[in-house]
Amino acid sequence: MPCRTGSHSTLLSALVLVLLAGCRTTPDFDPRYRPAENVLEVVAVLRAHIPDDTYRFPPARDFTGRNVYRSSLLRLESIEQLHEDALRAGHMTGVIAFAKGRSFERMRAYDLASQSYLVAAEADPTLRAESLHSADVCDSFMRVIATGPSEDLTDVEIQARHISGTSPETVVAAFEDQISLLETLGEVVSGTHHYYIVDEEVERSDVARGQYFAGLRKVLPDGDVRAVAEFQRLVVRHPDSKNLNRHLLALADLYVDLAVEYAGAHPPEGLNFDPARFQELIDAGTRLYEMVANQDGTPEKLEASRRLEAFLAFALAIDNDRFTP
Repeated sequence: MPCRTGSHSTLLSALVLVLLAGCRTTPDFDPRYRPAENVLEVVAVLRAHIPDDTYRFPPARDFTGRNVYRSSLLRLESIEQLHEDALRAGHMTGVIAFAKGRSFERMRAYDLASQSYLVAAEADPTLRAESLHSADVCDSFMRVIATGPSEDLTDVEIQARHISGTSPETVVAAFEDQISLLETLGEVVSGTHHYYIVDEEVERSDVARGQYFAGLRKVLPDGDVRAVAEFQRLVVRHPDSKNLNRHLLALADLYVDLAVEYAGAHPPEGLNFDPARFQELIDAGTRLYEMVANQDGTPEKLEASRRLEAFLAFALAIDNDRFTP
């Protein structure tokens, strides 16, 4: 007769192995993406990066690889949701609101930053003075940004404004007034982290000015020359910016557009095609792409290399069309 005790023992062992195998297949959560243990953990990381010069250098990234200001905000909001009952007493309300204000202002959400600072000022007397000052600074940023032309205008909208009577001189005056207000604000916040935000806003104003005149290329008599001059101005004014390579690429792309448009308007096989003029555009764009492509360790290096290859291929095709028998 078969041994029943042995059968039960074998069956039990098999069940244990199945259960253990099932336990081993359960995925463990990546500790990097678990909720923060407490508010101070998030605030400590954020505080370490509040003084960072985000005009010259890209924003720091936390251990998950995210922008440290955005990730800190997400973690604070996660803590508020997960520990709503524990935080109801309000002991950490001021600290959380102040930290969220610091995150919002680096994300250019100045209205939300101001609101958070006012909450912090009301909830925590020790943070009141700095919170009120930061709220005033954020309100100033909002007022200054509102003085300049909109940054979200399309080329069609820009051209429509020009046709309706908005002169280039008026636009330039508006941008210059905005820069003047930002420079005045920079004097007020000199020596604080807000000074770097001022630098970033000055750069954004100059970028918007360049893009505005790029949108007017087709309607101004000297539109192409003016657009190139504005982007050259942007590069010269911000040589220390973290976005310098992007500005160089934008200028190079403008030369590409000019070269393509010139070849389209003056077919290379025709008598109106000026090889010297076309070569000027090719040389200018090539030099700019090479400047960026030769910078090791930058994210724009590969992008510039690929655009340079495409641009040179276009130029070679024009040469073949013109000089091949």
